[in-house]
Amino acid sequence: MIVVKPAVKIHGRIREIGRTAWDDCASAPEYQSNPFISYDFLDALEETNCAVERAGWGPRHISVEDETGRIAAVMPLYLKSHSQGEYIFDHAWADAYERAGGSYYPKLLCASPFSPVTGPRLLVRPDVDREAARRVLLGGALTVCERMGASSLHINFLNEDEWGFVGEQGLLRRQNQQYHWHNAGYRDFDDFLAALSSNRRKTIRRERRDAQAEVEIVGLTGADITEDHWDAFFAFYMDTGSRKWGQPYLSRAFFSVLGERMADRVLLIMARRGGRWIAGALNLIGADCLYGRNWGCLENVPFLHFELCYYQAIEHAIRLGLPSVEAGAQGQHKIARGYLPAAVYSAHWIADPALRSPVARFLEQERAAVQDEMEWLEEEYSPFKAQSL
Repeated sequence: MIVVKPAVKIHGRIREIGRTAWDDCASAPEYQSNPFISYDFLDALEETNCAVERAGWGPRHISVEDETGRIAAVMPLYLKSHSQGEYIFDHAWADAYERAGGSYYPKLLCASPFSPVTGPRLLVRPDVDREAARRVLLGGALTVCERMGASSLHINFLNEDEWGFVGEQGLLRRQNQQYHWHNAGYRDFDDFLAALSSNRRKTIRRERRDAQAEVEIVGLTGADITEDHWDAFFAFYMDTGSRKWGQPYLSRAFFSVLGERMADRVLLIMARRGGRWIAGALNLIGADCLYGRNWGCLENVPFLHFELCYYQAIEHAIRLGLPSVEAGAQGQHKIARGYLPAAVYSAHWIADPALRSPVARFLEQERAAVQDEMEWLEEEYSPFKAQSL
């Protein structure tokens, strides 16, 4: 097993590391080809000025070399001047610390920007001693945090294995929940419906019938996606973003670059009426999951959101033989549509003991409450027949 050097290098852009070196670390088989940690996805965000300093996302990626000077491990890091676009909410911590006279920002964040998607964060080449490389990466990130005067280090949506590892290294562990669909070997959508209770089956069929009554729905991937499709989808995205947040995170240019570099990993589900595109949902295709990301519409069609984001995603996942669908953050309404509670994780290092101690107590109580809620929600609201649970 190859050994890593104990020092890390800091990179102001992922291009300083390069596609081959990054993807050699990010494409280990056990990472299941997660598109959100790929070089192309992260570089697209930087190239189109979505995840750069002026947007409050200053890249500070770190790398570790092996004894031959080849990059052996990497970690996506950003120096943040705010907490937007993260989906793990620490605003209350920031407010409390600022009121007490502290400076919560800048902070250091390890994540895939704007993506509440679980995946590896400590990326190690398959032929390298993983535990040793992880320790060097984490130690390097904490050193970067200290040298840059950041209040804290946060690792968002890391996988459960890494969550356990960083907890053993002293980071505070946080648990939240999302709603994921799991493929029990279904042959088609009707086979999935057969696993549900009679009432839920009828409701879903009615919702799909109403949603599809006046629209045509098309699933696009690869070369079938054109700039006209991206123009239409960006209009949907801006409409949703302006209504929810006031300032959408992604630029029009980002979607073009995504289409250029990752078209085969994109599934764009679009709806049109009278020859005009009126709604769409963007998904990325992983090796073991279909990831629902953004959605928007220009016309109000009953149940069209459920159809494009949930039911179409299930149909395509079954067709592609994917084990699961992650349909984004939050939304208990997803349970009735077959998406059950699933744990998601983050980890946190806070420099000041005056903030670290109360946060640690809060997280201990929160983890227990989240776990209890997940169990209660599934028991009370699962749409599946008892024998299908």
